[in-house]
Amino acid sequence: MKLNIKNISKFSLALVLIGGTLSSCTKDFEDYNKDNTGLTDEDLKADGQDLVLYFRNAQMAIYNFSGAGDPNSYQTQQNLNADVYGGYFMSPTPFNSGQNNLNYAMVNGWNGEAFKVLYLDVIKSIDKLQKNDLAETYPALWGSAIVIKVAAASRVTDIYGPIPYSQVGTSNTIPYDKQSDLYNSFFEELDKAAEYLNSYKADSPMAEKIDQIDLVFPNTDNQVRFKNWLKIANSLRLRLAIRLVKIDPQLAKTQAEKALDPANGGIIETNSENFKITVPTDGTYSNPLWFISKNWADTRINASLASYLVGYDDPRTSKYMSPVAKDPITTTFAGKYIGIRTGAEGIEKDNYQKLSALNTEGTTPTFIASTAPILMTAAEVYFLRSEAALRGWAHTGGTAQSLYEKGVETSFSQWGVTAGLSTYLNDNTRKASAYVDPFNAKNNAESPSSLTIKWNDGATNEEKLERIITQKWLAIFPEGQEAWSEFRRTGYPRLFPVVVNNSGGLIDSKIQIRRLPFPQNEYNTNAVEVQNAISLLDGPDNGGTRLWWDVNKGNF
Repeated sequence: MKLNIKNISKFSLALVLIGGTLSSCTKDFEDYNKDNTGLTDEDLKADGQDLVLYFRNAQMAIYNFSGAGDPNSYQTQQNLNADVYGGYFMSPTPFNSGQNNLNYAMVNGWNGEAFKVLYLDVIKSIDKLQKNDLAETYPALWGSAIVIKVAAASRVTDIYGPIPYSQVGTSNTIPYDKQSDLYNSFFEELDKAAEYLNSYKADSPMAEKIDQIDLVFPNTDNQVRFKNWLKIANSLRLRLAIRLVKIDPQLAKTQAEKALDPANGGIIETNSENFKITVPTDGTYSNPLWFISKNWADTRINASLASYLVGYDDPRTSKYMSPVAKDPITTTFAGKYIGIRTGAEGIEKDNYQKLSALNTEGTTPTFIASTAPILMTAAEVYFLRSEAALRGWAHTGGTAQSLYEKGVETSFSQWGVTAGLSTYLNDNTRKASAYVDPFNAKNNAESPSSLTIKWNDGATNEEKLERIITQKWLAIFPEGQEAWSEFRRTGYPRLFPVVVNNSGGLIDSKIQIRRLPFPQNEYNTNAVEVQNAISLLDGPDNGGTRLWWDVNKGNF
C-alpha cells in the first residue's frame, strides 16, 4: 500500500489537500464548496473543462480511482474491506503486523475512507454542479448526476448504517439520517432522476464535451445515452428494493415492481448497457484493482471464490484469476487455482502472493490498466428479476428459472465465455470444493456448500434463493461491495468463515462481519451526532452490529 502521487490529477490533489485541512469529512461543507479549487461559478456555467472535472470526479469516486489517491484510496475504501468480506479477495500482506480488518482487528485509518470519499469527492462535486444550475442548463445530465449520487451514497450507508445525508452542508455539526430514511430518500431521488432523464429530446441542448463528461456511456448518441441512464436508475431501484425485502416487504415489492414496469423506461438487459466507469485515456488513472494486484501484489483471490469456481468447473475461472505459477516453492501445486482464506493464520507475503491472483497476466489478460470498473451488470439484473419472480412480483418478464438461466448466460457472454453453457446449467452433481492451504494446514476447510448448479423446481424457496444468489455472486465479480451486502442480506453464498478472529468477541466468526465502525474522525469532530447515530443502530458501533435491513431471520 502506497500513496502514488504521480497518479493524482491536479484537480484530485486539490481535494486531497482540502481533506487534509478539514477537521471532519462533513464539517464546514458549505465553506469547502465555495472556491477551494480555484474554480469559479462562471467556469461551471460555461461549457468548460471544469464541468468535465467535477462530473468525472463524482463518477470515478464511486469505485475510487481519484480523490485521495490512485489506487491507495480504493484499497482502503473497498479492497481491504468489502472485497474480502464478500468472498472475492484476500491480501497476502500482513498489514499492521498481522492485526487488521482482514482478521477483524479493525484499523481506524482504514474504516473512514469510504465515508471520506463520499463527501469529499461525490457529494462535493455534485453539490457544486447543482449550485451552478446544471438542472436548468442540461436537465438530463443532471438526472444522471442524481443516479451517481444515489449509487455512491447507497454503497456507503450499506457499509456503516446511518450516515449524514439530508442535512449535509447546513452546519458544522451534521446529523446522521437513519437508514430507513436514507432508502426513502434514494427512491425519491430516483423518481426525480427519471423525470430529468425523460426530459431529453433530440433537439435538447447538451454540453459540447458530453463524451468527456459521461464516463459510463462515452461516444454514444445522446438519446441512447439518457435512455441507458434511465435503465441504470431503474436497475438501481430494483437492487435497493430487494435489499429491503426482510425489513419492509411491501415497500420492497412496490419499488421493485415500479422498477420492473416497462412503462417506466426499462432496466439493464444487455452487456452494452452495463453500469461501468471508463478509465480516462490520459494515462493519469488506472483501474485500482488491477494496480494493487499487478504492481503491489497486495491482493489475491479469496479461497471462497476459488472453491466455487473450481468445484463447479466454471468456464469463467480462467477469466477471473490466474493459476499458480511454477517455481521452486510451488512445484507440487503449480497450475492449480488456489486462493487465501479470509483471516488466514500464518500469512507471509513471500509465500501467499504466489497463489492465484486477478487475471492480469498472459497474452490476453482480462484485467489491464484501462479495464473499466463495473458497478452493475445485466447479469445481476437478471438475477434480481429471478428473485422477484420467485417472490411472485409483477413485471419480471419470465419465471425464476428462465431468468436464473438467462443471468448465467449473460454473465458468460460478458466474460467472453463461448462454450459450455448448456453443460454448466445442467450440472446437478458438482459442488464447491474443499480448501487446502498449501502452506498451513490450519487454514484447511471442508466444502462450504453442497449446492449444485442445475435449477430444481421442486426445491424449497430457500434453496432456490441460494442458487440464485450464489450464481449472482459468481456473475458480479469483482464488485465486492454488492457481494458483501447481499451476503449479509441473504446468508448466501455460504462463505468460509474467518480463520483468525481478533475482534475480541465483538464479531461472531460464523455470522461474520456486518458493518464498519464509524470513522474516528467523526468521534473527534462530530461527537454528539455520532452518539445519536449509534442510537439509530440498535447496537454498539462495532463490526458485529447488524444494519437496519440486515434482519436475523429466514428469507421467506
